[in-house]
Amino acid sequence: MKNLLRSSPTTGQEKTRSNPENRFGFTLVLASAIVWSFGGALKHFISTQESWTIVFWRSFWAALFLLAFMLIRKGPRRTFELFANMGLPGISVGICFAVATTSFIVALTHTTVANILLMQAGVPLFAALILWILFQERVTIPTWIAIAFVIMGVAVMVSDSFTGKISPIGDTLSLLIAFAFACATVITRRYAHVQMVPAVCLGTVMAACVAAGFMNTVVVTLPDMGILIVFGGLNLGFGLALFVTGARLIPSALAALLGTTETVLAPIWMWLIHDEIPTIRTLIGGIIILTALLSHISWKIYCQKSAIVKQTPI
Repeated sequence: MKNLLRSSPTTGQEKTRSNPENRFGFTLVLASAIVWSFGGALKHFISTQESWTIVFWRSFWAALFLLAFMLIRKGPRRTFELFANMGLPGISVGICFAVATTSFIVALTHTTVANILLMQAGVPLFAALILWILFQERVTIPTWIAIAFVIMGVAVMVSDSFTGKISPIGDTLSLLIAFAFACATVITRRYAHVQMVPAVCLGTVMAACVAAGFMNTVVVTLPDMGILIVFGGLNLGFGLALFVTGARLIPSALAALLGTTETVLAPIWMWLIHDEIPTIRTLIGGIIILTALLSHISWKIYCQKSAIVKQTPI
């Protein structure tokens, strides 16, 4: 992984992205977080308790959606070329997302959702550390501050249900989820010339294959299948397509930070759709995260405008 990241051909391209590309990437990554935030509300509609069956069908429909998405946009020949040309970076991104998806289900059997969410809040931190250690790429102080406040906000959100008990397997897998997602984010950015939609399609196929080996049954009810189509095709598949397309265009740490919007919005949809009223700590934590994100975004916009003013001849 280290050699893969170090050999990036786009290391020097961080400053060459135009403002329109940055805005487009920002919008896509934020949209992916919004799409993913409906995951908990959708899963709440599914009656089956077989977690691996859910992973299988969700991954299956996500793979089908992503394949159809590419075939419609690119055509059969170009789609085949995209798969053939994604190389080691694409395969690595696919593995990262497959690991994150399957590890989440296994982690749930060993630890609490609160523990997992707290570990996942470390995705921006991992992404920033990878950039700093492997590329000596300076992460700005405001970005570090935003990361710290996001982690603090998530800690406040889950503090009501955080047990504090250590589960070696569950907590290790939770860290693995965060690390895998951070690696996928960094690789996607560093290899911006590689189309990563085929990579995440491959990742969903891998996840489906792993789930098939562990599930007890493939059978679900018709209503469950309807929800799983949306849960897999739109929530996972469309969300992945948005994320990997947008993450190519903005700094990795910013992409990871924007992804934490999912954590803030998920309790709101549960409240509006399923009448699950969030706790005061959940609301306070969400406000902390949103404040950190909005402050960081405002700072980025200010910096971009200042740079434009300096470059404009008088």
